[in-house]
Amino acid sequence: MGGQACVLYGAAQFSKDIDFLILADDANFAGLHAALRELKADRIAVPRFSPQVLQRGHAVHYRCRAEGTNGLRVDLMTKLRDLPDFETLWARRTTISDPIAGDLNALSVADLVAAKKTQRQKDWPMIAALVEGHYHAMSADPNPERILFWLTETRVPERLVALVELFPAETRSLTPSRPLLTHAISGDLPALREALDAEARAEQEKDRRYWEPLKREMEEFRRQERERS
Repeated sequence: MGGQACVLYGAAQFSKDIDFLILADDANFAGLHAALRELKADRIAVPRFSPQVLQRGHAVHYRCRAEGTNGLRVDLMTKLRDLPDFETLWARRTTISDPIAGDLNALSVADLVAAKKTQRQKDWPMIAALVEGHYHAMSADPNPERILFWLTETRVPERLVALVELFPAETRSLTPSRPLLTHAISGDLPALREALDAEARAEQEKDRRYWEPLKREMEEFRRQERERS
């Protein structure tokens, strides 16, 4: 669900860690703990593993020590901001087959783009690359779902101008929900770039507000850890 998923989609060349969105139930947690033991994974930060904490939206962080994975960081979550439940995300996942690793399940491109709308500046070029990659792969078969995705999520101004020319009816229906499309229609690239930047800043602020109470909880987790040590 993170950088490694972007690698699988060809939108990144490498990632230093691996992030998993996992199904929150007892049987799955039992399998998870068995896998962590096999990886010789130690928790490296607060919070401690807790289904309740994960359900709040926190991530639990591990560092692997098993041969072949030594130093790999693994982050686990069960809930993502503004995304639906695990079952919905699983139903629309993408499965990518690798000759060595076998089948690898990743968030769909649309869900990965939504998950990447964070405060971190480095995530926004990744979003642009994911949408561009999807367009290049699927542009020969522009079904309604794909057209909606491109018009809603494209962050490259020149691409957006081309898209509104290709799909004028769809653009008109989406303009009330994404007003910056009016700049793409007129071909005003400077205004479009400014509007795209403002759109990103609004999402970053939304992400900041989401994490603000969780960061306060993290400080409390750290205090509790210090008291136990």
